[in-house]
Amino acid sequence: MNIAVVGLSHKTAPVEIREKLSIPTPQAESAIAHLCSYPHIEEATILSTCNRLEIYIVTSDAEHGVAEVRQFLSEYGKIPVHQLRPYLFILLYQDAVTHLMRVAAGLDSLVLGEGQILAQVKHTHKLGQQHNGIGRVLNRLFTQAIAAGKRVRTETSIGTGAVSISSAAVELAQMKVDNLAACRITILGAGKMARLLVQHLISKGATQITIVNRSMEGAQELARQFCDAPLKLHLLSEMTTVCAASDIVFTSTAATEPLIDRAKLETILEPGQPLMLFDISVPRNVHSDVNDLAHVRAFNVDDLKAVVAQNQESRRRMAMEAEVLLDEEVEAFDSWWRSLETVTTISCLRDKVETIRTQELEKALSRLGTEFAEKHKEVIEALTRGIVNKILHDPMVQLRAQQDIEARKQAMETLCVLFNLDTESQAHQQARV
Repeated sequence: MNIAVVGLSHKTAPVEIREKLSIPTPQAESAIAHLCSYPHIEEATILSTCNRLEIYIVTSDAEHGVAEVRQFLSEYGKIPVHQLRPYLFILLYQDAVTHLMRVAAGLDSLVLGEGQILAQVKHTHKLGQQHNGIGRVLNRLFTQAIAAGKRVRTETSIGTGAVSISSAAVELAQMKVDNLAACRITILGAGKMARLLVQHLISKGATQITIVNRSMEGAQELARQFCDAPLKLHLLSEMTTVCAASDIVFTSTAATEPLIDRAKLETILEPGQPLMLFDISVPRNVHSDVNDLAHVRAFNVDDLKAVVAQNQESRRRMAMEAEVLLDEEVEAFDSWWRSLETVTTISCLRDKVETIRTQELEKALSRLGTEFAEKHKEVIEALTRGIVNKILHDPMVQLRAQQDIEARKQAMETLCVLFNLDTESQAHQQARV
């Protein structure tokens, strides 16, 4: 078996590609089932955020398993494999393990040390469990990665003052206008990103904030978290009217198609009326054609990189401390992973010897007769078990203690040959436990 991750992120692919491969939570079940139906994929789960799409798999054959993930992504995103390939990264075993640890710790984020990603990794773990994609190996890997992410945030200061995508968007808006307090600001959406937008806008002095949401209940829930701010609330059906009366619009919804495009804006904006749009959604909520309008300026998540770069250096030193902790977590997982090889061989050897013991015991008892067998069965049973355990004890201890990978592998192969063990079928049974 091998662990692999196939994916793309803000580092490897533009938002135009990432949005085509975004897999929202409602589609996760069918996507995981599809992945697990491939012949070389034993386990699978999906991490999908605005800045990344990563598929983690346990595969019986790395080359074929990775090819199957590529095929799945090609079909899902309706992008030919040869066009998709340049945007993908592929990491195997220890590189994949290290990558997930870094992701959970916020070290691979656009915003170094951002906190939301750990919750997203937890969500990925939960989804994989719910939809039968995660088995023994990925369960251990994600549990270790989540623990690593928590440890980094507890034992270092990397998360202190770390900006989010939302706060970076607010900073960019502040760079583009003279005074946020004088701007009429609309936010489309009322989720976590919208809550952070409101929080950072208020901290920058914004006072004229309107929330537009699909449900009034969601908008009211958001407003209750900012009792001192006079937030105006509207339904999505009123979006065009509200946007027409705005100077700045932030979009942060789960819509899979653009909510705002050039045609809509042309019908609601007066000639020469300026409007700034900050779209932090993936898939994008704002169509790129709005930039064709002379007085409209639109920014998406990829435009935040310059803002984020200004905040990176102060946390880079903290990241170096975090890397040391992650090395320890990777080593802990690696030790567990190495032990799996011996567990399979040892289990197989024990099963075989136990079968032989049981068969021979039954033969002996049948020859001794029923009366003798009933009277002394427990004693003879204990005797045979004791003999088997004594014989197996030293080989098992030595096999587990062997640190050299090649030496351990050779020892296991020798055991398999000498005792004619079928470890492959045993491994498949244990993989789903």
